[in-house]
Amino acid sequence: MFKTILMPIDLQHKSSWSRALPAARAQLGEGVELHLLGIVHDVGNAWVASYLPKGYEQRALEEMKAELDSFVARELADVDGVTTHVGYGHVAETIVETADRIGADLIVMASRSPDELRTFRIASQGDRVVRHSPISVLIVR
Repeated sequence: MFKTILMPIDLQHKSSWSRALPAARAQLGEGVELHLLGIVHDVGNAWVASYLPKGYEQRALEEMKAELDSFVARELADVDGVTTHVGYGHVAETIVETADRIGADLIVMASRSPDELRTFRIASQGDRVVRHSPISVLIVR
């Protein structure tokens, strides 16, 4: 049914992929592409960025790419044609933009169980992606 699947993951938090990966695998079939996305968060403040070492962003992007490739070799060695992507910026925005750029027709991602207080203070990334994505989003809990 789906041809191009995007799965954003945070390699620092196993919960971002441990349940979502089996759900993404279940969607794979002949001719289905799986794309993994790692995101380097935007510092969001020029003052804070001025304290970071020169070349911080580029090094962070390169390290993220290497870690994603290692993840694929370890967790998806049996799947052909997995593509890794590294984004930079706000998480939900980067996910939706990447899905559009690669022509994804499904986003598979993990999300924490709802917590009204946390959602009120800082809406979850999954919630933001669902609200702004023009394609189907499979949230796995």
